[in-house]
This record gives sequence, C-alpha cells and structure tokens, in this order.
Amino acid sequence: MSPDLAGMRREYSERAGLREIDLAADPITQFDAWFAQARQAGLPEPNAMVVATATVAGRPSTRTVLLKAYDADGFVFFTNYESRKGREALANPSASLLFPWFAMQRQVIVTGTVERVSRAQTEVYFASRPRGSQLGAWASPQSQVVPDRAAVEDGLAAAEQRFADADVPVPPHWGGLRVVPEAVEFWQGRASRLHDRLRYRRGDGEWVVERLAP
Repeated sequence: MSPDLAGMRREYSERAGLREIDLAADPITQFDAWFAQARQAGLPEPNAMVVATATVAGRPSTRTVLLKAYDADGFVFFTNYESRKGREALANPSASLLFPWFAMQRQVIVTGTVERVSRAQTEVYFASRPRGSQLGAWASPQSQVVPDRAAVEDGLAAAEQRFADADVPVPPHWGGLRVVPEAVEFWQGRASRLHDRLRYRRGDGEWVVERLAP
C-alpha cells in the first residue's frame, strides 16, 4: 500500500526572491554565480544534473550525470557514444539539463541542441580521470543487456590486462557532448508555491529574459 503522498510537502521559506534586475546579462554568467553559491553552501555534487534525451520517435529517457565543463558555448558532459543517451543525443540532437539544488530551494533548467566536443577536449578530460574510470570506459558496453555482474567484471579484467603496461587511451566510442543552450530557466522557491521563474531565451542575437508564472 502506498504511503500518504498527498500530505508530503515542504513549505519553502521566504528567502530573497529572484528579480529581473538581479540577473546577469547572460545565462552563463548567472549560472556561474549560482553554481559558486551551491559549492560554497556545501551541496553534495553540485555539478550533478539530470540529462533528458529522446529517440527520433520522441520516446524520452533521463539519467543523472556530472557536468564537467561550461562556458559561453554551452554545458559539457562525457559519455559512451553508444550508450542510450549517446545514441539518442546524436540521432535527435535536442536535450534538457536539470540542476536540482533542493537545499537552496533552487533549480536551473537548460534546453538546447547537442553537439560533440572536439577530440582534443575529450582527450584532455580523459587524461584527468582516475585509471579505474579510464579502464571502465573500455570495459562496459554501456546501456546494453549483460548476463550478469561477472560479465562486467570480466570486461574490466580484460581491459586491465590489455593496458597493463601502458597509458589508457580514449576509446573511439567515448567522448564529450555539449548542450548549446537555447533557453535557461532559473527557479527560486518562494512561499505559498509562488516561486520565481526567470528564463533567458535566445532572441535576435541576444538573450531575452522572461518571467514565467509559477
């Protein structure tokens, strides 16, 4: 029997609201400010984000990954291109990102188009990963059905043996994806569910700020 979900809610405190006058001129600068505050607040993994993709037919899927870079060009994460998210993002290059900073009563939602990052950028990031994570990129046929846990562990053992006396190179099927934002919404929780929602949207060569009803 399901619990009493109807009564489960958190009343948001009356924090400082989010006003248009307080926003930076562009969403990346605004995101940078909020991200810095999330880190200073000690949020666990503030770069964790929910990535939503969809098949060409429109069937959606979501998962949590880690943001690994962001700048004026967009938001970058790395993955196996043959995984579900990789295949969907490359076949239907539209995606949405959600940063759920619950402890700060904030969310940031990014929607935009997907593109591959350069191989050079992928190689720089891959070299910074722990060796175990590098080997894991070779070992796991991500998103594919496997018979059991032993199959995954056998894949890791094979990768360890293959690269026992060498640096681990980037797998050809692995790399970075960048979500180039078309809209970025900053959501601040407020009392009585009258939250502040301010969205940057690309206009004619500039960012337009719009307030959305909560």
